[in-house]
Amino acid sequence: MHLAYPAVLAALLFCTGLYGVLARRNAILVLMSVELMLNAVNLNLVAFDVWLRDALHSGQALTLFTIAIAAAEIGIGLAIVLAVYRNRGSSDIDRLRDTAETDAAEALPDDESDSGTGTEDQATAAAGKAKKAEATA
Repeated sequence: MHLAYPAVLAALLFCTGLYGVLARRNAILVLMSVELMLNAVNLNLVAFDVWLRDALHSGQALTLFTIAIAAAEIGIGLAIVLAVYRNRGSSDIDRLRDTAETDAAEALPDDESDSGTGTEDQATAAAGKAKKAEATA
């Protein structure tokens, strides 16, 4: 068996998964792309195990462990995505990133006596909180 055929197929699978991770916005599609990358690694492990004619078949054994870990990872990942979808109403990664960032308008200084713009700062803080609430809704 030529090693080039499964190696090229694994490289194509890995590149497709990498594109999916970098270009997609949906969390479920990102998880599917990660699984595609793991399957490419599994294909390489089995191909090199057959090519090297290992007596212990350690590549195939490692592939079984990788499949078990991938199954656990996808189960936990889907549970997290479902919980986030129930709370936020969207599984868009960009919207989830916006909820983690702190708004600069919330961190106003307590001493507003030196500037006469206390009402403007309060209006800015209220606008910032409304914008954050709109982004998380």
